[in-house]
Amino acid sequence: MLSRLVNFFRACWRPSSDPLFFRGLDSGGSGARQDGLLWYKDTGQHLFGDFSMAVVQANNLLEDQSQIESGPLSFLDSGPYGTFIGVYDGHGGPETSRYINDNLFHNLKRIATEQEGMSIDVIKKAYQATEEGFFSVVTKQWPMKPQIAAVGSCCLVSVICNRSLYVANLGDSRAILGRTVKATGDVLALQLSAEHNVSIDSVRREMHSLHPDDSQIVVLKHNVWRVKGLIQISRSIGDVYLKKAEYNREPLYAKFRLRESFKRPILSSEPSISVQELHPNDQFLIFASDGLWEHLSNQEAVNIVQNHPRNGIARRLVNMALHEAAKKREMRYSDLKKIDCGVRRHFHDDITVVVVFLDLNMVSRASSAREPSVSLRGGGASRLPMKMLAPFSTSVEENSTPAA
Repeated sequence: MLSRLVNFFRACWRPSSDPLFFRGLDSGGSGARQDGLLWYKDTGQHLFGDFSMAVVQANNLLEDQSQIESGPLSFLDSGPYGTFIGVYDGHGGPETSRYINDNLFHNLKRIATEQEGMSIDVIKKAYQATEEGFFSVVTKQWPMKPQIAAVGSCCLVSVICNRSLYVANLGDSRAILGRTVKATGDVLALQLSAEHNVSIDSVRREMHSLHPDDSQIVVLKHNVWRVKGLIQISRSIGDVYLKKAEYNREPLYAKFRLRESFKRPILSSEPSISVQELHPNDQFLIFASDGLWEHLSNQEAVNIVQNHPRNGIARRLVNMALHEAAKKREMRYSDLKKIDCGVRRHFHDDITVVVVFLDLNMVSRASSAREPSVSLRGGGASRLPMKMLAPFSTSVEENSTPAA
């Protein structure tokens, strides 16, 4: 049965005709490359060491977006200086994750300029400004494109600045720190990000405590826990249909409309934010959308990074996840690679990985350094006005419920 299914998928294979597929593949001379649905930047330098990025597309339209920005974190000559990493795992369509990619870092720089420094408050306000900005987009586009109200995104951000490491998260992307244990020399995986997925018991309890009058706030549907039977995450940017009742009505697709109206937002846009001082034994950071973590554990990912060359390490992590995805379906990796986007989503999700190495000597110097800035977007994505974004409705999106 499986062999017939694979043959069918092979017959469906075709080169992508999407004009927005991995936009800007030359990445402005950044040294990034593409191999089929895989985009990668094997090695680059940020203020505090090396980095590596890779993205593989599974959805008909790439919903994962990501970026690394290294240099000034404000518009002031006095700084602060540092490195910003963002991974934005969209669902229901690419509009929200693309909007975040175009606006969140700019919002952070603007607010850091106003407050003359980096802080948890700066990051929190940057998230809030981005959420409000996307609400404005939905308000404008609702009459012509109402399904945009059901588009949203997870949002994982890290800022390295003045020997401090900030991690902020909405949804279920993940940030992992690799730290050496002096006594043994082993490198342990430390999860830095809090996840907001109702498959986690504590997140379900949180949702029930926030909505004590709604016994159906989280339900088990097809053996998967979902908020209102619709979505797995409890916090996001976008998903306006679960935050503002006036957008949960016709002409929104019936599958997204709730039977009863609501007075308070069902989903939250309040990020979980932590800050810690970098430790001399902190070796590297792994940032990835949940597409990676569906196939690799935290420690497995850290072991791969620790035991292989830095050059191409993000691509190696993506390929390891794809090998696992193929193994779970009892098929060859080479056959999986032949399946085109859209159909590929039945085998794995979009996967984004950013690996950032830490040289603490460089961290100390970079607080006032004027090194050349780095600005790179995963998949070679470039800024596009919202009116140029791809149409919301495709055969994939119309027949699936956001699962992020």
